[in-house]
Amino acid sequence: MIAPELLEILVCPVCKGDLEYLAQQERLNCHRCRLSYRIRDDIPIMLPDEAEPLAGEPAVDEPGTEGNAGT
Repeated sequence: MIAPELLEILVCPVCKGDLEYLAQQERLNCHRCRLSYRIRDDIPIMLPDEAEPLAGEPAVDEPGTEGNAGT
């Protein structure tokens, strides 16, 4: 389990967006840029080259999503 203090300061290294902590899957997900970061031995692997794409949801900044409403 990751310390709550660490979770408070962690952001996505690509877009600096908020991360969703999924303890059961040992992952941190960024919904803004649709990347998922693994957690190994309670250490988040925050390297963009090791991130995996999130499937099935549009990025927040894509047209037609709530992030760009009205554009």
